[in-house]
Amino acid sequence: MKSKFVTLMVVLMSAFGIAAYGHHSFAGTYIEDKTVTIQGTVAEFNIRNPHSFISIEVVKDGKATRWGCEWGGVTQLSEGGVTKFTLKVGDKLVIDGAPSRDSAEAKILVRKVTRPAVDGKAEAVVWQGRVQ
Repeated sequence: MKSKFVTLMVVLMSAFGIAAYGHHSFAGTYIEDKTVTIQGTVAEFNIRNPHSFISIEVVKDGKATRWGCEWGGVTQLSEGGVTKFTLKVGDKLVIDGAPSRDSAEAKILVRKVTRPAVDGKAEAVVWQGRVQ
């Protein structure tokens, strides 16, 4: 009886351990085969797992809109040289990415981030890749 219980526990733990490796698809939220480019100023940069986020203020036709930009996790970004100190509020950015399926939402899945060099204060930064 005890060996059946132990076997059952091992099977259950294995099943739940395998499920923990699952990851969602971006296809339900973003149009992955399309790319848009936005330019703006960093309002907030939150580097964390599983995905980091950049909020930028984009001014178009005199109207400011805050865009949400979903980016890679801590490990993926740090391997590309991005840390929590890389982007600061007020930095000018150009971001290329996959737009939201809902055109009313101002958000994109980041594919490329460019921060041009500014008067010798900050060197240019370019990160490019697919968010995992």
